[in-house]
Amino acid sequence: MDFEYKHSLSIEDARNRLKALGEYLCNRHGIQASWVDEDTVKFSGKYMVVEVEGEMRNAPGTVRFQGKDPGFLFRKKAQTYILGKLEKYLNPTTAADSLPR
Repeated sequence: MDFEYKHSLSIEDARNRLKALGEYLCNRHGIQASWVDEDTVKFSGKYMVVEVEGEMRNAPGTVRFQGKDPGFLFRKKAQTYILGKLEKYLNPTTAADSLPR
């Protein structure tokens, strides 16, 4: 899977929000988030029966997700879930400190 999500946040604000998303995924689903550098995070773990392996890169105005394809049965659901989380966490009208961790 490979897609981009466009946003209007500063790179610093997006970075902080992606860190909150990483904490949420770890606390909620046990998916580990490890930061390669200040704008690249790798995710790994297992959610139910699906192996989760991917990377998000934060750049000005966009976040790019690249990850292991979970297969035909889970592809659409995984993409919808990830895009939904990016919409929520990178929404400029939502205060960063109110995001679930």
